[in-house]
Amino acid sequence: MYSILIFLLTIALITVVATRYKTPPFLTLIGGALFFGLLSGMPVDTLVKEATAGMGRVFALLGLVILAGAVIAKVMQEQHQIEQLVEDIQAVVKKPFELSGVAGFLLAIPLMCCITAFVILTPVINALDTDSQKTKGLLYTAALGSLISFALIYPTPVIIALFSIIPGTAISPLLFDLFMLPIALVLLTGTIILMRQRYGKTVALDQKIPAPKQHVPSTQSHARAWYPFLMMGIAMGLGLAILGLSPGTLIQVVMLAGLVTALALAPGDVRKIAFTSGAKHAGVIIFDLCGAGALGAVIGASSLGAQAYSILTLALPALVVPFLLSALIQTAQGSRVVTAVITGQIIAGTGIAASIHPVPLILLISGGACIVSYMTDPYFWLVQRATGDDVGTVVRNYTIPLALFGIVLFVIAAGLEFFMV
Repeated sequence: MYSILIFLLTIALITVVATRYKTPPFLTLIGGALFFGLLSGMPVDTLVKEATAGMGRVFALLGLVILAGAVIAKVMQEQHQIEQLVEDIQAVVKKPFELSGVAGFLLAIPLMCCITAFVILTPVINALDTDSQKTKGLLYTAALGSLISFALIYPTPVIIALFSIIPGTAISPLLFDLFMLPIALVLLTGTIILMRQRYGKTVALDQKIPAPKQHVPSTQSHARAWYPFLMMGIAMGLGLAILGLSPGTLIQVVMLAGLVTALALAPGDVRKIAFTSGAKHAGVIIFDLCGAGALGAVIGASSLGAQAYSILTLALPALVVPFLLSALIQTAQGSRVVTAVITGQIIAGTGIAASIHPVPLILLISGGACIVSYMTDPYFWLVQRATGDDVGTVVRNYTIPLALFGIVLFVIAAGLEFFMV
């Protein structure tokens, strides 16, 4: 019981420090790890070792992945290849709401960050329609679409982290995605319908996206924009079918293949600028995630997991515990990858990990991370700035739909667990 109280106090402290004092997430999470460990009576030497070991595990798992996604995004930005990709998607998906949702959904996966996908899509989406209200609907659609794939599809950092942490996750990434893709597409379809109803009837796009000054002419082949993703697909196929790589190794190889391809095809000046800029962007993300790894490792080394399991399962079904724990941690610090790392490490040390099938367990944690996307969620404020809407409108079009997604995922997870038992 004592560890649970310290944990709740730590979550409250993280929330206050992050929101009131605008402290960088890395420092907030590291401070939370030290605060929790010291109050739990953990020896300082053990505390520091656990925290640094947790940071190291997260860096080993996601360091190259995040760097590769950030650099690929910058390479494409510098060469205006994002516009080319959207034009190609537009050739198949002509209606603007569908186009925005699909573009956000697809780009969040190889770029390894839903926020990065939204940022680079924003100027393109702003050019899709002259009606400012309709454009807001398109931006909400892209934001929600990027979050759907980010929370459910391998190899995004959320799913990679849960694959590596949750014991017994022996399912192949390909089979996992074949299972998750219909769920993700149903949520994406629901998003498109909702936003289309709120922001006006969709009409087909009669014109191409207006080209920026340095945009590659539409008569030029767009194939180069797709080559990094094509190479990533080939690497994934070879890694699974021929080399038999584990999920953790596979994603390193896949992202490295995409990174090398993107840099090799870029002109020398673009290559240098993109790598430097991408590395700076990735560094902030990586250190934030390492801070989460430190906090998760310290919590995992304490008696919190066992105490929480014994107390919560007396009052709640086991299925509810990871869902609520994920929602609580997400509320405190806002990052879904951080939520996945910390929740996964806590749950891995309890009997819940052995009592729930890994696939429903992943859905429960991902669903819980969608429940409260508000004050501490950096994506919330990014969407608010991009749309120019007031906070209440962003809650209506971003926070509440995500909460509904979380509830749907909980229901699906419960159903799967029932049939898999």
